[in-house]
Amino acid sequence: MYLGLDLGTSGVKALLVDGDGRAVRSADAAYDVSNPHAGWSEQDPADWVAGIGAVLASLRQNHPSTYGAIRALSFSGHMHGAVMVDDAGAVLRSCILWNDTRSHIEAAAMDADPIARAVSGNIVFPGFTAPKLAWVAKNEPDIFTRVARVMLPKDYLLWWLTGRYATEMSDAAGTAWLDVGARAWSDDLLALGGMSRDQMLDLLEGTDVVGEVQAARADLGLPAGCKVVAGGADNAVAACGVGALGEGDGFVSLGTSGVVLAGRGSYAPDADSAVHTFCHAVPGRWYQMGVVLAAADSLNWLSRITGQGAGELSSALGNTLASPSDVKFYPYLSGERTPHNDAQVRGGFTGLDIASGPEDLTHAVMNGVSFALRDSFEALKATGAQLPSALAIGGGSRSDYWTRMLATTLNIPLERPDEGAFGAALGAARIAMCGDTGADPASVMTKPPIADVIHPQADLVAAYDDAYSAFSGAYSKLKAMP
Repeated sequence: MYLGLDLGTSGVKALLVDGDGRAVRSADAAYDVSNPHAGWSEQDPADWVAGIGAVLASLRQNHPSTYGAIRALSFSGHMHGAVMVDDAGAVLRSCILWNDTRSHIEAAAMDADPIARAVSGNIVFPGFTAPKLAWVAKNEPDIFTRVARVMLPKDYLLWWLTGRYATEMSDAAGTAWLDVGARAWSDDLLALGGMSRDQMLDLLEGTDVVGEVQAARADLGLPAGCKVVAGGADNAVAACGVGALGEGDGFVSLGTSGVVLAGRGSYAPDADSAVHTFCHAVPGRWYQMGVVLAAADSLNWLSRITGQGAGELSSALGNTLASPSDVKFYPYLSGERTPHNDAQVRGGFTGLDIASGPEDLTHAVMNGVSFALRDSFEALKATGAQLPSALAIGGGSRSDYWTRMLATTLNIPLERPDEGAFGAALGAARIAMCGDTGADPASVMTKPPIADVIHPQADLVAAYDDAYSAFSGAYSKLKAMP
C-alpha cells in the first residue's frame, strides 16, 4: 500500500492506493486560515500536524490491515509558504501563506534586479517565499535573526516525520531562490534576498526518498521501515495524479486558486508573461502555469456573504448554460498573478441592478473566474504551450454548470477524471510508489479514467468570447480606481 497526503490550504486529504495504483481508502481533516490584516494570510504549522495525525488515526482505526501494509508515503503541499524555524526546529512565527500579499514592496524590489528573472525564470511575485523573508527582516528583525532554516509547508512535515531538513525541486522553484533551469540553489538569488545557503534545505527530486519515519513518530503506528518520499508542490503533484507530464498534457483547476497548467519537456521560461515556469515533481521535466489567486475561493466568499452553501448557489443556476451575465465580477479579491502581477488591485461587481439576486451574483462570479482563467490560458499559449484539451480538476469542477461555462470560455473540451477530488493525493501516492520501487514515473503517472467530457456550447462560444474581450479590457479601469 502507498499513502498520498495532500496538504491543502483548508485541510488535508489522505489517500491509500494499492500496488496497482487503485484508490482503496481515504480520510480528510479541516483547519482554518488566519487573516489578521488586509492582504495577510497565515497558518500555524501545528494545525497541519494535527490534521495529519487525525487522518492517519482515522485510517488506522477504520482500516487497520491496509494501514499496516503501507510501504511508503509522500506529500503534495501548497506552495510558497514560509515556515521559519530556529536551530532546534522550533517554529518562530505562523507560516506566511501563498496568498499573502504583504511583501509586495519587497517583491518589486527583488524583481527590479535583472538577475531575478534571468536566473529564476519567473517574476518575483509577492506570494513567493523570498520576499516574505525580506518582509520579516524589515518588520520583524528579532525573528529574522533567529531563522536557522526556511521550510515550505510540506517540508515541515517531511522534517516532522523523518528529522531531515529537505525539500525538492518543484516546491523550491517557487521560492525565488532556485535556478530553475539548473535545478540548483542560486547563490546570486540567495544574496539578492539576504539569505545564505546554510538556511536552505537538502535539495532532492520529488521521487527521492527523504528517509524512514523516525522513532519519535511511533505513535502514528506506521509500519516499521515506512519510507517518506519527497513529494512536490500541489500543482506539480496534481499533474502527476492526472498524467500531465509532458507537451500537450495539462489541466485546468477550479480549486481555492485557479490554475491552467501545461506540462513541458524542456525549460522554456517567459517571465514577462507572468506565467510561472517551475520544475516538475519528477526528474528532468518542467511545467508552466497561469494562476488566478481567487477561483473557487470567490464562490466561497459569495457563499459566506449570502449565507448559502457554494453547492446551493451553483445548483440554483440549473442545468442550461446561460449567456454571459449583465452583472460583471472581477475576481481580484487577493490581487492577481497571471497576467497582471498586481497584489494591490481589488475585485468587485459592476452592472448591479435593484433586481439583481443571488443567482445573478453567482453567475457573475463564475463568469469572472472563467474569464480570469482564460487570461492564463492565453498567456500560456503565448509561451508556446499547447492545450487542445485539458482535464478539469478541483472542487469547482464538480459543478456541471461551471465546467460547461469554462469549456465554452476556453473553447476546448474539458475531461473530468474519476475521483477527481483525489488528484493531488493520488499524485502523492504515485510519487511514493516511484520512490519505493524505482519505477519510471511515466509508467506510473498515467492519465486516469475519464468520467465525462464537457464540450464547449457551440452556440454561446462567440458570446463568451466577446464578453471575455470586455473583461480583459477592464483591468486598467479597475487599477485606476482609488
